[in-house]
Formats: sequence, structure tokens, C-alpha cells
Amino acid sequence: MTIMDNIFYIQLDISTQEFQYYYSNNINSVIAMSEDGRKIQFPANLLQPFVSHAGIQGKFKLIVSEDSKFKSICKIT
Repeated sequence: MTIMDNIFYIQLDISTQEFQYYYSNNINSVIAMSEDGRKIQFPANLLQPFVSHAGIQGKFKLIVSEDSKFKSICKIT
């Protein structure tokens, strides 16, 4: 992580059915609101490691570079 990276904290509650809809309809991105009120759009496939039987729930930390390139995502709660 560098000083110029942007860090976004997002709370997600996506049901299994909703994520399946994204996947089966070739929807490539998710739009979420960060805790500080910024709208974030990122590739839906980044969430695949976090899918459980209940869907995708929790708080996530998303890091992007200064030029808006994805760097990392991790679940923090």
C-alpha cells in the first residue's frame, strides 16, 4: 500500500440468489456505497472468494491505486 492508494470500507449484504443473478446474467460489476459516502463500482468476480451458503455478508476493505486500479480486497468482519 502506498500513500496515494484509496481505501474504501464497504458493508455488503448480498443474498445467494442475488449473487447468482449477477453471475448467471453476466453482470460484471457491483456498485456499493462506502462508509464515507462515496459510490464504488468494482468487478463482481472480486467477491467470489467470499461467497458462502448465505451469500456475501460483512464489512470489506477495498484498496485501489491512485489511477483506480484494483489492488486488494479483504473481509474485515
